[in-house]
Amino acid sequence: MSVLSKAAYFWRSAAGGLKHAPFVHFIAVSTIAIALFAAGLARGASHVVDNLLASLGGEVEVTLYLAPQLGEDEVHGVHTRVVELSHGEVTVVPPEAALKRLKQELGDLGEALSELPENPLPATLELRVPEARRSPEALKALAKELRALPGVTGVDYGKAAVERLSAIARALSFGALVALVVVLGTTIVIVAATLQLAIYSRREEIEIQKLVGATDRFVKAPFLLEGLLQGLLGALVAVGGLWLFGRLLGPTLGSLFAFLLGPGVAAPWVEPRTALELLVAGCALGLGGSFVAVGRFLRV
Repeated sequence: MSVLSKAAYFWRSAAGGLKHAPFVHFIAVSTIAIALFAAGLARGASHVVDNLLASLGGEVEVTLYLAPQLGEDEVHGVHTRVVELSHGEVTVVPPEAALKRLKQELGDLGEALSELPENPLPATLELRVPEARRSPEALKALAKELRALPGVTGVDYGKAAVERLSAIARALSFGALVALVVVLGTTIVIVAATLQLAIYSRREEIEIQKLVGATDRFVKAPFLLEGLLQGLLGALVAVGGLWLFGRLLGPTLGSLFAFLLGPGVAAPWVEPRTALELLVAGCALGLGGSFVAVGRFLRV
């Protein structure tokens, strides 16, 4: 038998296997679809969380407190050095502007500041950090460099808030990874169990093949293709479900989270890359489950 003839036989046998036990294969396809749909939702939710963290991270500013005795030229020199070190946007806030801002923030209580004999606030530099340097490690290193500049008496970059955001992101990523591993492992077990039922229903056919000299590889191939087709069908159903979810509920969720993420920010539930990943994952799940099921049957 030629290679093309074998391939055609394997595909015909796999398609016939799907028709032979439709209910069993429906369970396997549904299981894969549900698992991949949940994985796609988790991926979309992780995009939303990333956008949220990025938007909150964008609000983090580094404030440099300058020595009171610095003149305008010295302040300008510090400003230049900060721009060189950070490559960010730096704004000079004179003591008068800082006091005026404090009065506005205090509201009615701000009038009490007018009775002060002198302005106690120093001149400051407000630095908007570039996105590439917003990680906790990068901010900590930048703050250390800025603190060492002549004329800088203190640096504040919201250390506690930045570290808390980073911890939340790590916890969410780890939790999603653990959940994904559990779901995929469970899916492989269920798919293997359902496929084993389908294989058992065709045990006479397999025994005849073995009697006429068929190798284990020849016997396995059609069932592996069945698993591949199951995974592909399940992935297509999951991608279609995610697309429908995005069309029906995406705008509603976007409006609900607009106060956090800003207007026009939507969860990319079915990006082309995500769809491709789900298709690959579905095929891998189907193949993995069928490989386990066929291996069990042939060992019996």
